[in-house]
Amino acid sequence: MDKKKKLVFQLDTSYSAISWPQVLPNDQDTILELLCNLLSPLGYYRSQYIHASKGNRAKKRKLKELSDKETKNLTPPAPALKSYVDIGLSCVTQSLQRLASGVEANSVRDDLSDRPASRFYSAIFVVRSGQPNALSNHLPQMVAVACRSHASQPPTRLVELPRACEGRLYESLGIPRVSCIAVCVDAPNSTSLIDFTREHVPMVKVPWLQEASCAEYRGTKINTIATVMGAKKKIKDVDSKVK
Repeated sequence: MDKKKKLVFQLDTSYSAISWPQVLPNDQDTILELLCNLLSPLGYYRSQYIHASKGNRAKKRKLKELSDKETKNLTPPAPALKSYVDIGLSCVTQSLQRLASGVEANSVRDDLSDRPASRFYSAIFVVRSGQPNALSNHLPQMVAVACRSHASQPPTRLVELPRACEGRLYESLGIPRVSCIAVCVDAPNSTSLIDFTREHVPMVKVPWLQEASCAEYRGTKINTIATVMGAKKKIKDVDSKVK
């Protein structure tokens, strides 16, 4: 007996998920090694001169302030690289949002006065498992839009690193957790890392973003799918049983 079929209509959208640039495992290892070498001075400075709070009470804190003032002048300045590196998904996302709108970060936040004049990113390194992640799925689109808003700059490379890299990054930065690191243009001692990344990591491509700039009318695309109808369940007449 042939099963009955029905037609199901589905609307297709051009705003589909964007795939991340593919990086070979050997290239990932090399990028990780270069990245850790670049970030190691920040981790050393943090381990030597920045101490995490241990939850001291107010009285102990007041006594400690006196010694902090005395030692503050003895603490050397942070490495220059610190002003060229953004750490954390939230921080990187906010910067990409400003870049996409064409607004420089220094014109928005006063606390970035010690940062370089240009906050455009050369590369963004994201630790993820390779599976779709709602926390980082927005990065390819935002990187593509930011690059279009700053066409004079070399395109930002978006690099996906496996979860196994977390331990190395923790040690290099001296912080307990990190998932996203962005390196700005002209960062000190970053030439080898950025050159290798640009050579082995393709640019982020968003086809629908390029098509939208053509301003051509595109009609609605309706997909027609033929599916097999399932057997209907027999519904007994309840009223007939009630006497």
